[in-house]
Amino acid sequence: MHTTVKNLISIQNSIKSKLSNLKDKNRIPKIIAVSKTFKLDHILPLIEYGHLEYGENKVQEAVEKWTDIKEKNNRINLHLIGKLQTNKVKFALKIFDFIHSLDSQKLAKKISEEQKKQNKKPKIFIQINLGEETQKSGINKENLTEFYNFTKDLGLNIIGIMCIPPFDQDSSKFFSQMSKLSKMINLQEISMGMSSDYLNALEFNSTYLRIGSNIFGKRA
Repeated sequence: MHTTVKNLISIQNSIKSKLSNLKDKNRIPKIIAVSKTFKLDHILPLIEYGHLEYGENKVQEAVEKWTDIKEKNNRINLHLIGKLQTNKVKFALKIFDFIHSLDSQKLAKKISEEQKKQNKKPKIFIQINLGEETQKSGINKENLTEFYNFTKDLGLNIIGIMCIPPFDQDSSKFFSQMSKLSKMINLQEISMGMSSDYLNALEFNSTYLRIGSNIFGKRA
């Protein structure tokens, strides 16, 4: 059995144990295997094992890596977890099924225009900059309701919210805020939790976990 498959199974078992302790056995969060920068020899064993959710952060890399694979296996879901520039939207919509990084009205308008042209509606998360960090994208939480209503008027398929907590702070307080914000706008899906804190994110109802190094190992 390939190392990546062993790692995935170990993570799945950890999640089951955590949810059992939380008395929430019926919840089945999606594990996004963050395959950015990794070559296909790391990824194909997971595909052969039957894993279907993968994350990339660059549009061009995703197009080159995944176009042929997705044509052969249309059950695979590809998630854009990195920042999306407006000039890459038309390419992103051709390859990605989920976009986790909607962070501005300008980007929302561009996606709306392009999904009409391509007749394809990706599932989208609104990225929230809870730590108000200048180097990170995302809308302010105070603007969430207004922004969500704006995206609905554009016909976007918003399924949830996403955050990347400050790396030097306890993520729990940010995950707790995300859980409350999700209920406030009545969205079911929350994209939060990475290799270092995914079990913690489960305590606050995360439904999509973005796990890279715990599956694939350290990046070069």
